[in-house]
Amino acid sequence: MKVYTDINKLPHFDSSVITLGSFDGIHIAHKKIIDLLNAKAREYDTKSVVISFSPHPRMVLSQNDADFKLLTTDEEKIKRLEELGVDVLLLVPFTVEFSRMAPREYVEKFICSVFNPKIVLLGYDHRFGLNREGNIDLIRQYEQKCGFKVLKIDVEKHNDKAISSTIIRNYLLEGNLKKANLLLGRNYSLSGVVIHGNKLGRKIGFRTANIKIDAHKLIPKNGVYAAIAHIEDKRYNGMVYIGIKHFGDNKKERVIEINIFDFNENIYGQIIEIEIIDFIRPGIKFNSEEQIITQLNEDKENVKLALEYYSPIVEKKKDIAIVILNYNGIKYLEKFLNTLLHNTDLGVRYIIADNASTDDSVKYIRSNFPEIEVYEMESNYGFSEGYNRAIKSLKDLEYIVFLNSDVEVTEHWLESVIDKMQKDKTIAIAQPKILAYNAKDYFEYAGAAGGYIDSLAYPFCRGRIFDTIEKDEGQYDDTREVFWASGAAMVMRKEVFDNFKGFDPDFFAHQEEIDLAWRVKRAGYKVMAIGETAVYHVGGGTLSYVNPMKTYLNFRNNMVMILKNDSFLNVLWKFPTRLILDGIAGAKFLIEKKFSSVYAIIKAHFYVYFNIFKIIKKRNQYNKLIKKYKIGEPRKTGIFSGLIIKEYYLSKKQKFKELDIK
Repeated sequence: MKVYTDINKLPHFDSSVITLGSFDGIHIAHKKIIDLLNAKAREYDTKSVVISFSPHPRMVLSQNDADFKLLTTDEEKIKRLEELGVDVLLLVPFTVEFSRMAPREYVEKFICSVFNPKIVLLGYDHRFGLNREGNIDLIRQYEQKCGFKVLKIDVEKHNDKAISSTIIRNYLLEGNLKKANLLLGRNYSLSGVVIHGNKLGRKIGFRTANIKIDAHKLIPKNGVYAAIAHIEDKRYNGMVYIGIKHFGDNKKERVIEINIFDFNENIYGQIIEIEIIDFIRPGIKFNSEEQIITQLNEDKENVKLALEYYSPIVEKKKDIAIVILNYNGIKYLEKFLNTLLHNTDLGVRYIIADNASTDDSVKYIRSNFPEIEVYEMESNYGFSEGYNRAIKSLKDLEYIVFLNSDVEVTEHWLESVIDKMQKDKTIAIAQPKILAYNAKDYFEYAGAAGGYIDSLAYPFCRGRIFDTIEKDEGQYDDTREVFWASGAAMVMRKEVFDNFKGFDPDFFAHQEEIDLAWRVKRAGYKVMAIGETAVYHVGGGTLSYVNPMKTYLNFRNNMVMILKNDSFLNVLWKFPTRLILDGIAGAKFLIEKKFSSVYAIIKAHFYVYFNIFKIIKKRNQYNKLIKKYKIGEPRKTGIFSGLIIKEYYLSKKQKFKELDIK
């Protein structure tokens, strides 16, 4: 992480994603903002920037805050933000003069001209500038002029109370470490240099290290605490005393000293960090040495007991993310989300990637499903780019599960798929059986039991050829390599998705998963259909299967897919053949008086003609990625050597089992 403390020495930012605030404590509400900041930076391929202030504005502006203390010093803030993965931290030297900057000058000369942000993340109550007259509404007036989007972070609550640094300070001053640590999302800590004390502790068998900390750091309520000491990357249990000296020199001086259990080294002058775990008792005034020894022995036992039952705040590892791309899909979310949350025992992150919905989808999820993450995007990017952006924002994952909002999952539906992929690292993509929600003993149009293409790249499925849907009678309960998997319910290794640049964003929707699977198979990976598990898909939730827009996308994307993925020699004969067959399809639509579908085919062809050089350029880019990340020879399993149109219409082979596929 780059740290800057001088506004005049900042580098030029071509773009950024920024947030502004004091961020004292870096508590769980702050962490949520920072996580979103980093996610948006990944989505927009730019730097995440935190703009904070030193000293804290209250220490400069308020005459009534002489006793105001910090939860995090500048050094601690830098450490925490670096741990959270922030790219750039600017600690603005906060002065009275800076506070008097006019709000519009603040936006124009500071936010816009210096950082060129794509996104500005602001807390719900953010104020700035002279007399704190600037607010979110004022900054939003500059969205079009400066080319950024303002995202407002709603209040984060715990037990119906807004989480804030002030509340945490109050808990610490009350000695309520459990509540303070809960809201911090970590243990409150004190860091400082070990200094010489009166050395009275060693005389009574309780040697202590006296700690000198930053004068601006908040010290919890006086008393004895259970603690964990960190010295040169080693951890030690101990008990801390915070309070007034009663013996020796400098009586009445407030001290922080720790008795480290099973430790007898000389650490004077060294830096020590103390995590304060729990409050044991308030301070006591002793009348004799014997009374001190008795009490300290009792304290030690109580501290050991507290530490024995202490559970570190550790997030469960979740390396699988189920991502549902949503656009105005509240009716499906209401119907299927609850089932989704209760049908796997795997460590899963549940994420709704919202494509700028205009219904109440986001509000509904946040009100009813707090365990589900909501990732909001600024526009409707369609299926392809919407998923690309959402997945780019995620990190530390092994698997991505693409799931349509109109899918009902079954018990342990995901375990079998992940198990197969764990055992065979060459499997890049896999899907369960996809059955029809409204006719559960039949396969569903989108994906069925795994996808194939024929010699002209027409797609079909085990269980569905054109409009003929098979009944599920266990005929496809095996595990088989196929050519493509359906984006309605598909598992993919995130590393492979990232390496091959995800879906082609120009596809918008339809056949983008076939195009991606083709690239992946050309690099030697497998695509599998796992027949022992199933989900139920409503289908047609975004566009009905007879929608002219769907016709346009299917014809257009299929031609583009051939041009990008097939060999040059194959393209020479396949492309003109497809033109003839598409013409026949257009004539059929014309006879059926489906004029909008005829227009859709013509429009699809003209798209290809006018964008041929762009398509060829993209073909070359993808070929380089395949060469870079290939793990073996291209896999052709799932390609039917015949013509599915001929088999279906002339030979009347309308079920997958009837085809001569080896």
